[in-house]
Amino acid sequence: MRVISVEEGRPKIEATILQSGLLRGIEVTNIVTYSSIPREQGGAIYTEGKGVIMTKNSDDNNETATWTGQGIAHYSGQTRRDVGSIFCRTSSNGKLAFLNNMVGVFEYESEEHGTSKGKIWEWK
Repeated sequence: MRVISVEEGRPKIEATILQSGLLRGIEVTNIVTYSSIPREQGGAIYTEGKGVIMTKNSDDNNETATWTGQGIAHYSGQTRRDVGSIFCRTSSNGKLAFLNNMVGVFEYESEEHGTSKGKIWEWK
């Protein structure tokens, strides 16, 4: 993590994380870089990020897709819950082709010890 700026007395903090999981049954790795800025009231945190999704199986020709997103996070005890929107793009003609120009909404929960789980719903 690093502080990349201070805006109106509030720190803008950047972090990069590595996630693994399933996306429509496809094993993927997601490299995420996001920044967070606490809001002045209510405990909300504004977040924005970008990333690259890569297939794990070499039989998939190492397909990739990129994404950008933004959302709002709140803490409840040791759990952080993020909700927001995501915009995907890929030139893949294979298993990740469904991500090209996809707009989605997401919900993620992450625990202090590093585990996270999330869902993305395509907005049609």
